[in-house]
Amino acid sequence: MNSSFDDPDYDYAASVAGRAMRSMAEQRIAPAPANFAVWYQYFAGSHDDLRNAIDLLIDHNRPFDARTNQALFETYVAPQVSAVVVDTSERLQALMGTAKEFLATAIADNHSQMQVISQVADQGKAGVDPKLLVAQLMNELARAATRATRLEAGFAEKTRELDVIRDSLSRSEQRARTDTLTGLANRRALDEFLRKAQTTAEWGEPLSVLMLDIDHFKSFNDNFGHGVGDQVLRLMAKVLREKVRAQDLPARYGGEELIAVLPDADLATAADIAERIRRAIADARITRRSTGETLPGISVSIGVAQYRQGEAVTDLIERSDRALYLAKGGGRNRVVTEIELDRAGAAG
Repeated sequence: MNSSFDDPDYDYAASVAGRAMRSMAEQRIAPAPANFAVWYQYFAGSHDDLRNAIDLLIDHNRPFDARTNQALFETYVAPQVSAVVVDTSERLQALMGTAKEFLATAIADNHSQMQVISQVADQGKAGVDPKLLVAQLMNELARAATRATRLEAGFAEKTRELDVIRDSLSRSEQRARTDTLTGLANRRALDEFLRKAQTTAEWGEPLSVLMLDIDHFKSFNDNFGHGVGDQVLRLMAKVLREKVRAQDLPARYGGEELIAVLPDADLATAADIAERIRRAIADARITRRSTGETLPGISVSIGVAQYRQGEAVTDLIERSDRALYLAKGGGRNRVVTEIELDRAGAAG
């Protein structure tokens, strides 16, 4: 739980690795690197299609033989160039080629028009009937207008294609910044947000952090299964997302730990938000999807800390984590601020 901010998710990774190895042993799967990669991603919740495939195999009592294991690895885990990147690159290349053709056509049309106008001017000097000259100019202008209309339509179509590519890249970037299981911001997005928030906090704006952890989550997983545990995490993430403010960032910190970064919130404001989150989760009810049974209620412990000018972000995270530990030690289902850390230290 007390993972380093600069060396993210060690405890979480170790927990996931342990679960992967235990399941591989239960399924009598050889602990080869490729097999471990499959099961690590399964328990990390980073690949929904992989999770669905393995769940289906387990539900139908299918053996995880060498052929099945290889197929899982090659289909879901083996390094591949992102289809989004490949598709985007190919479409951009095609668009650039089309744009070059459009420009070449426009330049050629311009030369053609200038040549016709020059010829008409020469004919006018030579005494050609003005009516004929006007007719020639009108014909050339009509052809130019038709070509311009076609070019404009072509440019409009390619502009729409560029908009589609831009949206695709935007969605890809959003996925890269989102935790797959909870839908919250991941550690990459969290790090970026904290850096910006720290810069603002150095000018005097308050900045606080909430660190949340599900109480007795391991027992819950052991009793009801990891699928239900994932459901609990998603519920917790939903409550967190709904209870923080629009300017705040809720994120997954690691394992069953979530975090919320609260710009422009002092310790008292952050503690009030934390208490709303704690009550909402304590009041929530979870129904097991497979059976419809209502499961025991869950609770969270929350540590709250406020940024101190000049300190490292790791210090802020560490204090909120210590406050979380104090909440756990004080009976769980509690909100503890860093003020209580000072009191506990003085009492000790």
